[in-house]
Amino acid sequence: MSTALKQAQPGYPDACALQEMREDLAACFRYFARLGMHESVANHFSLAVSPDGRQFLMNPRGRHFSRIRASDLQLIDADDPTTMARDNAPDPTAWYIHSRIHRLLPHARCILHLHPRYATALSALADSSMPPIDQNTMRFFNRVAIDDGFEGMGLSEDEGDRLAAQLGDKSVLMMGNHGVLIAAPTVAMAMDEMYYFERACETVILAYASGRPLRIVPDKVAETTAQQWADYGQLAIDHLREVRAILDAQEPEYRN
Repeated sequence: MSTALKQAQPGYPDACALQEMREDLAACFRYFARLGMHESVANHFSLAVSPDGRQFLMNPRGRHFSRIRASDLQLIDADDPTTMARDNAPDPTAWYIHSRIHRLLPHARCILHLHPRYATALSALADSSMPPIDQNTMRFFNRVAIDDGFEGMGLSEDEGDRLAAQLGDKSVLMMGNHGVLIAAPTVAMAMDEMYYFERACETVILAYASGRPLRIVPDKVAETTAQQWADYGQLAIDHLREVRAILDAQEPEYRN
């Protein structure tokens, strides 16, 4: 596990930029704890800090999301074969999933993996696709990869490689019988995507529970709405800014 970032090399963040990245990711942990989307001391987020994505920040093993501080985030090197032999080794599933995706998909700068209630419920259905029935569900039209190859917890490089291949160039991986994984260029975009994906899943599950037919819009309308979401990038920036403002007032220690 690397403990020093090669900040002198082109493309690496300087000390101020790295601290800002740490604070953004720490805020993300605390936000999802507030939303009840965490699970015990499990699940994991990571953020690439090197140009190739192979050095990344990730939460330490066994730390509750609501207690994460910027300084708690471990700097991990996906190319370091001794990582899991160290005393402060990360959670094994976190290592095998995040290190392989960061190695294989350098565009996946921020990776969030959760088992939120409604996304996990949808992942347990034989058809885990998201029908376009409202603005939030339409955001993800043709933009979700679905993995139906669950064979147990992700505890091997082969499993991480398989998930990376399934995700490809999409931002959302619906992990069948498991949960969801979001990959995005920034913390703000990943956080916003995870928030809205869980809201969309909630709408779908509640609509299914009614037992009544769904009002599904035409593909053209769904695609137009999805593109309108994609063009509304400022929303994610504003979302994270407001989350941080709330935490600055109520839990400022997250920045430490």
